[in-house]
Amino acid sequence: MAAAALGRRLAAALRVSAARAGRGAAVPAGPPPLGGQRRPPHLSFSCWLFRRPALSPLHEDAARAEPGRRLRCVHTTLPRNGLEEFFDDPRNWGEKTVKSGDAWNIKQLRGKSSEDLHKLWYVLLKEKNMLLTLEQESKRQLRPMPSPERLEKVEKSMKNIDLVVREREIALRLLQTGHEKPAPGEWRHDFLGRTYWYTYKEWPIPWYLNKKYQKRKFYYLPHVDHFIRLRLEKSLRRRARRQNLEKTRQKVLERKFPHLAVKSQSH
Repeated sequence: MAAAALGRRLAAALRVSAARAGRGAAVPAGPPPLGGQRRPPHLSFSCWLFRRPALSPLHEDAARAEPGRRLRCVHTTLPRNGLEEFFDDPRNWGEKTVKSGDAWNIKQLRGKSSEDLHKLWYVLLKEKNMLLTLEQESKRQLRPMPSPERLEKVEKSMKNIDLVVREREIALRLLQTGHEKPAPGEWRHDFLGRTYWYTYKEWPIPWYLNKKYQKRKFYYLPHVDHFIRLRLEKSLRRRARRQNLEKTRQKVLERKFPHLAVKSQSH
């Protein structure tokens, strides 16, 4: 409706200007008047062009009570952010270390509103893109990245924001529906003894008459217990192996760079 009204106003302006040009009248400087009305000198052209229609006598009292609502200004700004958003501050170029704050913890984020969390998420996303660009450029030039821990802090902050938002969603869902998951369901076992979340679904016929549903087994036989224990033992061994490899890698780095090891221990 607003676009149609704007089109009618512009068409009326063109008709008025064409009629004046045909009669040879002098056209005043500035935008042409719309509908035979001239723009007051204290109003900008955008405010005058997009003003609301004149109110009827019945609405004059409301207009006097709220004089600011009779005008609606349009203001736009051109985005001037270029590719420099993907690069660090020029003052940090060539520096080996860059000062940065700590990551946002969950306690701090819980005290912020959802709107602030939304804004903070995009600020951290821009920072992450900038740091990834810096990391790739450092690899290309075969130079160490200045303060690489900044990327870890940003990723940790974004992870904490995700956890806080998920907590609020779960709390709201528990208050409204009484269920923690988005879709109601329950924990079940398959025939191999694995535990998974079963989501309730709508079936065209009752479950006790559904042959396809009756074929599914939500239990396991007693002889599967031995293999469940073996699978658990395998996962624990795999986790212990990863931890041992990480410790070995740290010891090798400490032997290669002893000055960095002493600095990390002092902190």
